[in-house]
Amino acid sequence: MFLVSQLIARKHEAGTRTVETVSPETTVLEASQIMNDQHIGSLLVVGHEGGLVGIVTERDFLRRVIADQRDPSETSVSEIMTRSILTCTPDTRLEEVRATMRDRRVRHMPVIDAGRLVGMISIGDLNFAESQSLTQQVEQLEMYIRTA
Repeated sequence: MFLVSQLIARKHEAGTRTVETVSPETTVLEASQIMNDQHIGSLLVVGHEGGLVGIVTERDFLRRVIADQRDPSETSVSEIMTRSILTCTPDTRLEEVRATMRDRRVRHMPVIDAGRLVGMISIGDLNFAESQSLTQQVEQLEMYIRTA
Protein backbone atom coordinates (compact mmCIF):
# COMPACT_ATOMS: atom_id res chain seq x y z
CA MET A 1 0.00 0.00 0.00
CA PHE A 2 1.71 3.14 -1.24
CA LEU A 3 -1.00 5.66 -2.16
CA VAL A 4 -3.76 7.40 -0.25
CA SER A 5 -6.32 5.90 -2.66
CA GLN A 6 -5.27 2.39 -1.59
CA LEU A 7 -5.66 3.24 2.08
CA ILE A 8 -9.08 4.84 1.48
CA ALA A 9 -10.17 1.75 -0.49
CA ARG A 10 -9.06 -0.52 2.35
CA LYS A 11 -11.01 1.59 4.85
CA HIS A 12 -14.12 1.31 2.65
CA GLU A 13 -13.68 -2.48 2.33
CA ALA A 14 -13.42 -2.78 6.11
CA GLY A 15 -16.61 -0.76 6.48
CA THR A 16 -14.77 1.97 8.33
CA ARG A 17 -16.41 5.34 8.00
CA THR A 18 -13.78 7.61 6.54
CA VAL A 19 -15.15 11.07 7.29
CA GLU A 20 -17.62 12.87 9.53
CA THR A 21 -18.71 16.44 8.86
CA VAL A 22 -20.58 19.20 10.65
CA SER A 23 -21.80 22.65 9.67
CA PRO A 24 -20.12 25.81 10.98
CA GLU A 25 -23.16 26.48 13.21
CA THR A 26 -22.83 23.19 15.07
CA THR A 27 -22.11 23.79 18.74
CA VAL A 28 -18.92 22.51 20.30
CA LEU A 29 -21.07 20.38 22.61
CA GLU A 30 -22.83 18.73 19.65
CA ALA A 31 -19.50 18.22 17.85
CA SER A 32 -17.89 16.65 20.89
CA GLN A 33 -20.85 14.28 21.28
CA ILE A 34 -20.51 13.19 17.64
CA MET A 35 -16.77 12.65 18.07
CA ASN A 36 -17.34 10.69 21.27
CA ASP A 37 -20.09 8.53 19.71
CA GLN A 38 -17.98 7.83 16.59
CA HIS A 39 -14.69 7.36 18.52
CA ILE A 40 -12.91 9.92 16.34
CA GLY A 41 -10.57 12.82 17.06
CA SER A 42 -11.73 15.38 14.51
CA LEU A 43 -14.59 16.60 12.37
CA LEU A 44 -14.47 18.39 9.06
CA VAL A 45 -16.50 21.57 8.86
CA VAL A 46 -18.41 21.92 5.59
CA GLY A 47 -20.00 25.19 4.52
CA HIS A 48 -23.49 25.70 3.14
CA GLU A 49 -22.29 25.21 -0.43
CA GLY A 50 -20.60 21.92 0.44
CA GLY A 51 -17.03 23.20 0.49
CA LEU A 52 -14.53 22.38 3.20
CA VAL A 53 -14.14 25.44 5.45
CA GLY A 54 -12.33 24.04 8.47
CA ILE A 55 -11.45 21.22 10.79
CA VAL A 56 -12.18 20.93 14.49
CA THR A 57 -10.16 18.61 16.72
CA GLU A 58 -9.95 17.55 20.33
CA ARG A 59 -7.02 19.92 20.67
CA ASP A 60 -9.19 22.82 19.49
CA PHE A 61 -11.72 21.95 22.22
CA LEU A 62 -9.00 21.90 24.85
CA ARG A 63 -7.20 25.07 23.81
CA ARG A 64 -10.04 27.25 22.55
CA VAL A 65 -12.97 26.19 24.71
CA ILE A 66 -11.90 24.61 27.98
CA ALA A 67 -8.74 26.67 28.55
CA ASP A 68 -10.66 29.85 27.64
CA GLN A 69 -13.60 28.78 29.88
CA ARG A 70 -16.13 29.08 27.06
CA ASP A 71 -19.53 27.43 27.22
CA PRO A 72 -19.50 24.49 24.75
CA SER A 73 -23.28 24.67 24.31
CA GLU A 74 -23.01 28.35 23.30
CA THR A 75 -19.84 28.17 21.18
CA SER A 76 -20.04 27.18 17.51
CA VAL A 77 -17.33 25.17 15.80
CA SER A 78 -16.80 28.08 13.39
CA GLU A 79 -15.49 30.11 16.34
CA ILE A 80 -12.78 27.58 17.24
CA MET A 81 -12.05 25.58 14.09
CA THR A 82 -8.77 25.60 12.25
CA ARG A 83 -9.34 27.31 8.92
CA SER A 84 -6.00 26.59 7.28
CA ILE A 85 -6.39 22.95 6.32
CA LEU A 86 -3.71 20.67 4.94
CA THR A 87 -5.15 18.27 2.39
CA CYS A 88 -3.95 15.53 0.09
CA THR A 89 -5.27 13.78 -3.01
CA PRO A 90 -5.89 10.09 -3.66
CA ASP A 91 -2.66 10.04 -5.70
CA THR A 92 -0.51 11.31 -2.83
CA ARG A 93 2.07 8.81 -1.58
CA LEU A 94 1.59 7.70 2.02
CA GLU A 95 5.21 8.59 2.82
CA GLU A 96 4.49 12.18 1.78
CA VAL A 97 1.36 12.33 3.95
CA ARG A 98 3.30 10.93 6.93
CA ALA A 99 6.12 13.46 6.45
CA THR A 100 3.67 16.34 6.17
CA MET A 101 1.77 15.24 9.27
CA ARG A 102 5.01 14.86 11.20
CA ASP A 103 6.53 18.15 10.05
CA ARG A 104 3.34 20.20 10.47
CA ARG A 105 2.29 18.37 13.67
CA VAL A 106 -1.19 17.38 12.49
CA ARG A 107 -2.98 14.12 13.05
CA HIS A 108 -5.76 14.32 10.44
CA MET A 109 -5.68 15.12 6.74
CA PRO A 110 -8.73 15.38 4.46
CA VAL A 111 -8.51 13.74 1.04
CA ILE A 112 -9.79 15.92 -1.81
CA ASP A 113 -10.34 14.70 -5.36
CA ALA A 114 -11.35 17.22 -8.03
CA GLY A 115 -12.58 19.61 -5.35
CA ARG A 116 -14.70 16.94 -3.66
CA LEU A 117 -14.11 15.51 -0.18
CA VAL A 118 -13.54 11.76 -0.54
CA GLY A 119 -12.08 10.76 2.80
CA MET A 120 -9.91 11.44 5.80
CA ILE A 121 -6.53 10.01 6.73
CA SER A 122 -5.44 9.92 10.35
CA ILE A 123 -2.05 9.19 11.83
CA GLY A 124 -3.64 5.96 13.13
CA ASP A 125 -4.52 4.97 9.55
CA LEU A 126 -0.90 5.57 8.51
CA ASN A 127 0.38 3.52 11.44
CA PHE A 128 -1.99 0.68 10.51
CA ALA A 129 -0.82 0.75 6.88
CA GLU A 130 2.82 0.71 7.99
CA SER A 131 2.15 -2.21 10.32
CA GLN A 132 0.44 -4.14 7.51
CA SER A 133 3.36 -3.47 5.19
CA LEU A 134 5.90 -4.63 7.76
CA THR A 135 3.88 -7.77 8.50
CA GLN A 136 3.84 -8.63 4.78
CA GLN A 137 7.59 -8.09 4.55
CA VAL A 138 8.23 -10.37 7.52
CA GLU A 139 6.01 -13.07 6.01
CA GLN A 140 7.83 -12.84 2.69
CA LEU A 141 11.22 -13.07 4.40
CA GLU A 142 10.10 -16.05 6.47
CA MET A 143 8.89 -17.80 3.32
CA TYR A 144 12.20 -17.04 1.61
CA ILE A 145 14.17 -18.48 4.54
CA ARG A 146 12.01 -21.65 4.64
CA THR A 147 12.50 -22.29 0.91
CA ALA A 148 16.22 -21.52 0.84
